[in-house]
Amino acid sequence: MAQGFRTKLKNAQEPFVLAIDIGSTASRGCLYDARGLPIDDTKARFAHTFTTSSDGTSIIDADQIVTECRQILDFAARPKLAGRIAGVAIDTFSANLVGVDERGDAITPCYTYADGRCADQVQELRSTFDEGQIQQRTGTRFHSSYLAPRLTWLRQTDPTLFGRVHRWMALGEYIWLQLLGTTAIGTSAAAWTGLLDRHTGQWDGELLNHCGVQVEQLGEIRDPDQPLEDLHGKASAEWPGLVGARWFPVVPDGLVSNIGAGAPDSRTMAASAATSGAMRVIVNGIPEYIPSGLWAYRVSREKAILGGALNDVGRAVTWMEETLRLKKTTLDEVFTREPSGDTPHVLPYFTGERSTGWAARAQAAITGITFDAQGPKLARGVMEGVCQSYARVFDQLAEVSGRPGEIRMSGRAMQAHPTWLAILADMLQLPVLPVTIKRATLHGTALLALDTLAPDVERADPTTGATFEPRAEHGAHYAAARERYEDLYSKLVEQ
Repeated sequence: MAQGFRTKLKNAQEPFVLAIDIGSTASRGCLYDARGLPIDDTKARFAHTFTTSSDGTSIIDADQIVTECRQILDFAARPKLAGRIAGVAIDTFSANLVGVDERGDAITPCYTYADGRCADQVQELRSTFDEGQIQQRTGTRFHSSYLAPRLTWLRQTDPTLFGRVHRWMALGEYIWLQLLGTTAIGTSAAAWTGLLDRHTGQWDGELLNHCGVQVEQLGEIRDPDQPLEDLHGKASAEWPGLVGARWFPVVPDGLVSNIGAGAPDSRTMAASAATSGAMRVIVNGIPEYIPSGLWAYRVSREKAILGGALNDVGRAVTWMEETLRLKKTTLDEVFTREPSGDTPHVLPYFTGERSTGWAARAQAAITGITFDAQGPKLARGVMEGVCQSYARVFDQLAEVSGRPGEIRMSGRAMQAHPTWLAILADMLQLPVLPVTIKRATLHGTALLALDTLAPDVERADPTTGATFEPRAEHGAHYAAARERYEDLYSKLVEQ
């Protein structure tokens, strides 16, 4: 039997999947059984950090991550489990890039989504292309996290290195090449580069031409149900416990975060609240039109994921803690108070705005301050402003997916101060369910592979906290507050 959200090896239901998650701070791995339960004593974690500098650099050594993955496999893929591990699956932080030579060795660092040195190339692309048309075709706007500006920057600033690259790969592709001897990129990981035509599922020729990249330099694209085989026995020779296992092409962490939180379709939206935040929904089919404030990534021939990102969620909480320094009360108590008409109005753009206005130069603004607007009222205003930002993303998502039955929220900023979910529930007039499962992303990676490996096995439900139910009597108050927010936004935020 399962004990909590885990199981002992002797009680685990076959087949097993070995899931690997490459995050911004660590590589993690764990064996999961067919129900999606982590198996005791199979978890491994290896910490790492990005190399950063003031010029916008954000890189990591791709071969370091390969070594960490080898260590995960050494620990979890034990020889005695041969024949029981049916698959190996991997997710990584999204929008990364590695240049590889003809021998298959990395000759560039892994450039991460946070590398901002291609800001000038973002502007170049915006002046060259119709950004609205590009968004409808690829699902993305031009941003320094995507690969069109990054590849253009590399071509312009280091043409010698650029010319030596035989293939451009996602980090997960490169890892599989080193461990398995063959590789492919998952459709969703390809989409997260900003270079995939979301309608056709093929690389976008117009953007590649601008970047100076040939389609042959990019990877084979595979849907989640199209795993690779260890045809030459390279992996099973090193890890006998993986004999017969299928290797699933890399997927991005944003996709599997939804799945792991229990939001695999449009009946449920998933939201995250860490330093930054996001709200996402998986839909059937490929939407014909995308609202301007969102991104949309093709997942497979049958599904897509849409979402929007917020720069400042945990950052807003940190600002409150460090600046307001509440003494006679706590943030959690403030967030549970009844809504009030004299709460200050806050645009919480401490580091600019992504969704829905994409106003990179936006700044935080606080209005409606009276003499008695001390720390608690300011804190309440900031958190209501954060919830307003989620609500703006929600409105555009609902245009495409329809209104869901609930929102599932995960992340450190939620875990630290869960009571603010009551504000979000009242504002959206929807139940908000805190997801308390640890490593929801890793869990989602396992579940996505199990859809292929064990489609008929019932999955275990992820652990959750008490639901924050919407209070109908607060609906009118927040509807009026949202109108004031939009009015303030239109006057103060420069597009």
